[in-house]
Amino acid sequence: MTAYALSLLDKSPIARGETPTEALRRTVELARHAESWGYRRYWLAEHHNTSQLACPSPEILIAYILARTNRIRVGSGGVMLQHYSPYKVAENFNLLASLAPGRVDLGIGKAPGGLPLSTRALQSARDPAHKPDFAALAFELDRYLADALAANREHDAADGDEQFGSVLRATPLPPSPARPFLLGASVESAALAARLGWDFVYAAHINGAPDEIERALERYRAASNGRKALLALSVIAAESADEAARLASDTRRFRVQVGDQQPVTVGSIAQAEEFVRQAGGGAHRIDERENHIVHGTSDAVHDALSELQDRYGVDEFIIDNPVTEAAQRVASVRLLARGLQHGKTREAAEAARG
Repeated sequence: MTAYALSLLDKSPIARGETPTEALRRTVELARHAESWGYRRYWLAEHHNTSQLACPSPEILIAYILARTNRIRVGSGGVMLQHYSPYKVAENFNLLASLAPGRVDLGIGKAPGGLPLSTRALQSARDPAHKPDFAALAFELDRYLADALAANREHDAADGDEQFGSVLRATPLPPSPARPFLLGASVESAALAARLGWDFVYAAHINGAPDEIERALERYRAASNGRKALLALSVIAAESADEAARLASDTRRFRVQVGDQQPVTVGSIAQAEEFVRQAGGGAHRIDERENHIVHGTSDAVHDALSELQDRYGVDEFIIDNPVTEAAQRVASVRLLARGLQHGKTREAAEAARG
């Protein structure tokens, strides 16, 4: 019996022989299906300088999907904050939240979302010797988001006569600001999310080591007075266990560290070697991560999710589907939703029986 929500993380993969336009069209259609199939959120990832993924700017795609759906929450999973002005990010998401009040999520992440060439291009106006701390950027962003709530209260008290010209605020001020989430895969990220007062999403699709998940989620619970985190997972559902296992076997993860730079996770050994080259070479380390992909038939996947819910105390899973082939990817999302709806039907029937 399911007692958790499911949400989707979409990277807009470009299948072999497909154009970016076709991949993005499928993302929009999948978002519309996700809404009708009962998913809670639809998040878009940010990736740069790649021929395999079609979305470098989640904010633009969020606006497009919001206009073509009615109820589902839409957001970023996430904005790579190290590249941007927190003020501009707050403006973008306040605008989105003004267009679709109560439906916008703002997830941020610490990863670069690309290899060093794109990172340098995105940060070309910034002095590398004075690169701001990620936590400082997050707190600055939080201040602008909080200002929207405070300013709305002040605006109501002033009967609409207040002007903001003498105060820096990220306008427009939405009636319901975007809900903030911190995406991370470490105890440090969990602690930062708690300090910010934000929801925390543990990225188990990047680092799925069970003991590390447990430590991070426990740290978040302890530091946030018992709030529950969300858990992002790689999940593949198929008509048969063999088919799901075959699809899962195509996915690999590699952790790359060059010198004392921030480590990153990439999807192939070729990407790992290219990262090292773009970072200037020198001392480096490439380790293949153990893959933690929940896969099987819909029923088997939901059984596994129920076990993970019991183990980690989460009520919502963010589903990352690593399948790139279009029909198989959509089928996986549909099968997973079918199991969720079946669980809800059983739950309602049991409740009615008392």
